[in-house]
Amino acid sequence: MRLRLRSGALAAGCLLAEALGVALFLRGFFPLPVRSLPRGEARAQPPAEPAPPGPGIASNWTKIPPPLFRKVVIVLIDALRDDFVFGSKGKQFMPYTTQVIEKGTSYSFIAEAKPPTVTMPRIKALMTGSIPGFIDVVVNLNSPALMSDNLIWQAKAAGKRIIFYGDDTWVKLFPKHFVEYDGTTSFFVSDFTEVDDNVTRHLDRVLKREDWDLLILHYLGLDHIGHMTGPNSPLVGPKLREMDNVLKKIHISLLSKEGEASLPSLLVVCGDHGMSETGSHGGSSEDEVHTPLLFISSAFEKRSGPLTQLELVQQTDLASTLAVGLGLPISRNNVGNIILPVVGSKTMREQLRFLHMNGFQLSTLLQENTPAYEKDLGYEQFKIAEKSHGNWIKLYLEGNNSEILLNLGKKVLKQYLEALRTLSSSLSKQVAQYDMYSMMVGTVIVMEVLLLLFLSVPKALSSRAEFEVPLSPPLFSLLFYLMCLMLCAVHVIVCTSAESLCYFCSMSWLTAVGVMMLISALMCGILSAVGKILENSRLPLKNPGASSSSWSEVDVLILAGTIGHVLSLGASSFIEEEHQTCSEHKSELSVLAAISLVMIFVLVQRRCSLVSKIAMALGLLGVYSYRAAIGNVIFPWQHDSKDISKGITEARFVYVFVLGIVFTGTKDLLKSQVISADSSVKSTGLWEVYSGLVLLSALLFRPHNLPVLVFCLLIQTMMTKYIWRPLKFDAAQITIMHYWFGQAFFYFQGNSNGIATVDVSAGFVGLESYVEIPAIFLTAFATYAGPLLWAIHLLCYLSSEVSRNSAAVGHGCFCYALMRSIPVAIYIVLVTGLRYHLFIWSVFSPKLLYEGMHVFITAAICLFFTAMDQNHSQKVQG
Repeated sequence: MRLRLRSGALAAGCLLAEALGVALFLRGFFPLPVRSLPRGEARAQPPAEPAPPGPGIASNWTKIPPPLFRKVVIVLIDALRDDFVFGSKGKQFMPYTTQVIEKGTSYSFIAEAKPPTVTMPRIKALMTGSIPGFIDVVVNLNSPALMSDNLIWQAKAAGKRIIFYGDDTWVKLFPKHFVEYDGTTSFFVSDFTEVDDNVTRHLDRVLKREDWDLLILHYLGLDHIGHMTGPNSPLVGPKLREMDNVLKKIHISLLSKEGEASLPSLLVVCGDHGMSETGSHGGSSEDEVHTPLLFISSAFEKRSGPLTQLELVQQTDLASTLAVGLGLPISRNNVGNIILPVVGSKTMREQLRFLHMNGFQLSTLLQENTPAYEKDLGYEQFKIAEKSHGNWIKLYLEGNNSEILLNLGKKVLKQYLEALRTLSSSLSKQVAQYDMYSMMVGTVIVMEVLLLLFLSVPKALSSRAEFEVPLSPPLFSLLFYLMCLMLCAVHVIVCTSAESLCYFCSMSWLTAVGVMMLISALMCGILSAVGKILENSRLPLKNPGASSSSWSEVDVLILAGTIGHVLSLGASSFIEEEHQTCSEHKSELSVLAAISLVMIFVLVQRRCSLVSKIAMALGLLGVYSYRAAIGNVIFPWQHDSKDISKGITEARFVYVFVLGIVFTGTKDLLKSQVISADSSVKSTGLWEVYSGLVLLSALLFRPHNLPVLVFCLLIQTMMTKYIWRPLKFDAAQITIMHYWFGQAFFYFQGNSNGIATVDVSAGFVGLESYVEIPAIFLTAFATYAGPLLWAIHLLCYLSSEVSRNSAAVGHGCFCYALMRSIPVAIYIVLVTGLRYHLFIWSVFSPKLLYEGMHVFITAAICLFFTAMDQNHSQKVQG
């Protein structure tokens, strides 16, 4: 028996296998951070003070020091960039906060966040003191409960009463930890006011009460303004003024109640991440990683004047600092250092005690994650400081109050601080442990797919574009079973001897065996293809002249461009920033958007039915109405744009026409596939689907990106009319050109290889609240609109060329799969080799996520190509 397989079907199957390999590689590459024991396990008692040298003297301070503050209020303002507080905007719009910073009882710092600078990993960093894994950016949309040791859990275990208002990510991360809470969704980015009003409305009531110890407020409005209009928007100033009034209210309320209390209160003001010049975040630019960190309390000394130089601290330092401030154990996974000025008003013995607890916790974490921990410089420095601390304790307990005690204390403080910095640095470098086994399995699958596609090129691009795959040859059956057996044996050995957690080993045996069978089948396919090539090379050529390979200039150009694209993956710098279009020129932007929408209609409607033409015209009118409703553009009769809405009605109006046009096209496609084989009906149906996707793109694109969509359609029209058809390029050449243009328009949209350029606001067009699946689909479509539109246009073109070349669609599908497989395979090898590179998390990892997502989208495109190919696989007797 033989299976006759079309080249398109082979390409689609290969890409599905490659998608599985990429998924396995991603799961192994984006690992779990260094971890101590789970929080539920019995934890050791806090360390006692270092034992003084000599007999007869011992310290009895073995418990955790008492809290330094009676109440703590944390105000987290999402996307609060450091210059919003310490720069000109802070002086202009936050006068009370500026006064407290310059002349009040406060300490100010710039806190540095580690990428990825998105909310959920940053909250984890703030509350655990650890650096979350980069894969947290993927689960940011659906945050699972945080199971590792953290400040919130410690506070609840100690009987602290915690109240929370704001971003519901906290409620998901810390379920059942708050005695009172009110969560608001963080993903509906067109809401600037209600999302913050829902936090502030609780303040007057809760500040009068005494039944809480820790109050956390997470404000989202500033982040939403950034996503929609950028950091230079006129909406930023009023929002900062609103936040200043909130801070003033909280600070005055805390001060008014301190006369009755034995301990002062503490107000902490911070941001989870910053904001890029486009208003987004996720990357590693200075604007995204630098946030303000303010500690305000009557326990501190009053400042005498403006700040000269702000000290840079790590965002992870907050967890350990708040832990000692609340009288709690430091989280076991913490890699941060106590910020010494916050505890600087305490006695020397207390300060040394705090730093010793921090150093002991860091050295314990180092021991649990590093076999040769004793040789670590930070560990050696800590042991030296601990010994000096013991000498200081001896002098202290002997009642020595001379200058010697003070100087020794300062020396020990300096030793501890140096040891803490080195320990923190060592742990931060070990922030992740790669799951090499899962990475290797994924890499093997991807490389096998690439090799199989390369070996299949002669057959796949032949006039028949068919493969005859033998289903039961005796040799390959034996080889297949032997390979499966060998791979299963390797799997058992690796999984039983692996010291660290391996994702592939944690999968069920049935799934693991399925993956082993896939690897074996791909290897057999490769050997079969190699055998065919060797067999054909021995046969005499029937027509030597016809088979001699002649490369045209176009072929050479295409090959050079493809090689250049692959080589560019080794660069550590890509397009990093897309500057914000000035929102002040609204009239000019309105004219540009209107002309662009008219041009889109002219370029798309030519092959649509009358009903679809009307739907397209009304839909594009709806697009302009939507942008006018949210204040991006104006109608000629509008004199101002004060009445800005969410544009939900207008967006849904457009969605109706998008679905109508796509449904009309799908109906024609089903008709051509099931009822009749009329190619004109199929071409019309494909163009209708394409037109619907163009209308959806016009809705999701920001107004300044609409000309990009116009140029995309214009180039497609001109290339089709004046180059591809007249010069009769073959399907492979046209496919590669479409792939190139798709990649180019991905960047023309304003995308880059950094997460910060993903336009999150596109995922909420027409939605009243956060709905996970539509939001993810719309965001992904808006991001990859360029490659998707060029791929669907390719299918429309090749379907119209079937009369000239019956295998055109199959050739196109195969070439598209090959073009996508080359860069992803090279890039996987590249990031594996550079996994300890300085820029692995800031540059290479975001690009890897983009490449992985592109593989999944290309697999879906190839499945659609295969479904549209009239020539299906069939079994024949061999």
